[in-house]
Amino acid sequence: MSTRMLALNIDGTLLRSNGRLHPATKEAIEYVVNKGVYVTLVTNRHFRSAQKIAKALKLSSRIIAHSGAFIADKVDKPWFEKRISEENTFAITQIVESYNANIRILHENFSIGNKKAINSSLIGKTLIHPSDPIFYPVQFVESLSDMLIDEPVRAPVIEIYPSPENKNEIRSIIEKSFSNVILREVSEDKMIVVEKGVSKENALSLLISDLDLSIEDVVAIGYGVDDLAMIELAGLGVAMGNSPNSVKQKADWVTRTNDDQGVAYMIKEHFRKQHSDNFMKKYIVKKR
Repeated sequence: MSTRMLALNIDGTLLRSNGRLHPATKEAIEYVVNKGVYVTLVTNRHFRSAQKIAKALKLSSRIIAHSGAFIADKVDKPWFEKRISEENTFAITQIVESYNANIRILHENFSIGNKKAINSSLIGKTLIHPSDPIFYPVQFVESLSDMLIDEPVRAPVIEIYPSPENKNEIRSIIEKSFSNVILREVSEDKMIVVEKGVSKENALSLLISDLDLSIEDVVAIGYGVDDLAMIELAGLGVAMGNSPNSVKQKADWVTRTNDDQGVAYMIKEHFRKQHSDNFMKKYIVKKR
């Protein structure tokens, strides 16, 4: 059966450790697009950052951004969006700031974070990403909860950067106090909060259904623990060679690492025998 969709995580998957795309990866994406495969990016990043990478790959398809809370091909015309309410955005922010933790609201048009500095090196690497577009405003304020009183926001994603000693307590309070949001740990230093029902795999399922495809038509390539459900969902789930063991053990295929062009290698190996839609149409016409 031919693969009709390729779903790709960005960080740890498409991008090398230096945050750049390898030319071989760009060539591989173009190669598979020319075969008529729908390629979508599935990421925790905000939409504009993901869109910048999509443009570098010459993709015009819909992007699954904000951990699955936002699906669009244009920032001002979302096909799907699911946001945390203004009230819960404020209340969660107030709780997190009471623990002297860093917090960031990741909107599709802007980012707002507080200035509390637990780990300045970590915050420098995670809050201001080098691939963030210039036209994506990144603002820091003394008290994010105070700002939200005057300027409420319905957040697609809230990012939390707790200290090790406060992480479990923050998690416990949010999980007990808010029944309609989900808190996920995406790394040792970072947790995210999204509206209940939001996930990469649920967003991918929506897109698959809208394109009239089946799960078996999909190859998904991911890296982290938060990609695991998407990898297990797909007809062929692929883990990167640099993925944690817990992810690699559940994948159907483990490719090379992101620094060894794992995406390009997997694409060439899997898709090289698959003909393009145009080829198959010509073949069917001739056969008749």
